[in-house]
Amino acid sequence: MLRTSRPARSLAFRPSLARLVAAAALSLGGAVASHGQETTLSVPMAPGLETDPDLAYADLVDLALPAQAVVRAQVRKAVRLKPEEAPGLPAGRARLYIEARTQGVLIGENIGESIRFLADVPLDARGKPPKLGKTQVLVLARMVPERPGELQLVAPDAMLALTPAREATLRSILTETTRPDAPPPITAVREALHVTGNLAGEGETQLFLGTATGAPVSISVLRRPGQPTTWGVSFTEIVDSAARPPLPATIAWYRLACGLPARLPERANISDTLNDRRIAAEDYAQVLADLGPCTRKRAKT
Repeated sequence: MLRTSRPARSLAFRPSLARLVAAAALSLGGAVASHGQETTLSVPMAPGLETDPDLAYADLVDLALPAQAVVRAQVRKAVRLKPEEAPGLPAGRARLYIEARTQGVLIGENIGESIRFLADVPLDARGKPPKLGKTQVLVLARMVPERPGELQLVAPDAMLALTPAREATLRSILTETTRPDAPPPITAVREALHVTGNLAGEGETQLFLGTATGAPVSISVLRRPGQPTTWGVSFTEIVDSAARPPLPATIAWYRLACGLPARLPERANISDTLNDRRIAAEDYAQVLADLGPCTRKRAKT
């Protein structure tokens, strides 16, 4: 089994490692800053991810969205970098130079038989990094132009231990996010309007959302006398009162649960009366409650 150790020779004798270390000063530092922030799926989340102690569905989406390559690989070599070679490294972690053998490609082009990258890993109680020889991993990365086999992780911890649930869930995420009609990122609640019906207790709240792409997204909340409040989301220009909520652990769910603000912005509530504005706020809160929290488990670094 491979044991990690400090490199025996200077970076001048290892051009690939030198390039990766130089890139890490820019790329990994940026990833650390954003790390740890708190359409129906045709392929559901694989059973087992809900019990994963380290990753939630939202964590995998966070990592998958910026990835140009997602690779299943087996670690062949792991070398711990010296402190001066690992700028911005958080306490309790080690930065490793990894060489791995490609075993499968979920997305990405021109992935060779072997890949190289830097990854941050947690230290054990003795201050040692894990022994990674022959470990199977999932690597989520960006391609390095004109350097075949050289990858740049989308986040310092974007080398994941391979499990069937993680791989299957990543496949479903990638299937959804690469579709032309994939739900876009939510940027704001633009307008919320409640209209009272003719019967007591009857009414409809419409929520119009802003998106990063400008694509239309709307939510309709229906109240009927003596019936539970129902709602649905539409990712088209048609405001559909027959729409349904998204299934859990889908990109549509992620966009709403992780993108909507915690409460309805007052400026967006354009309902006519004070009572209508109150109902619109209640309906918005009901949508959030039905979606559930956007749970993330990745430790902040």
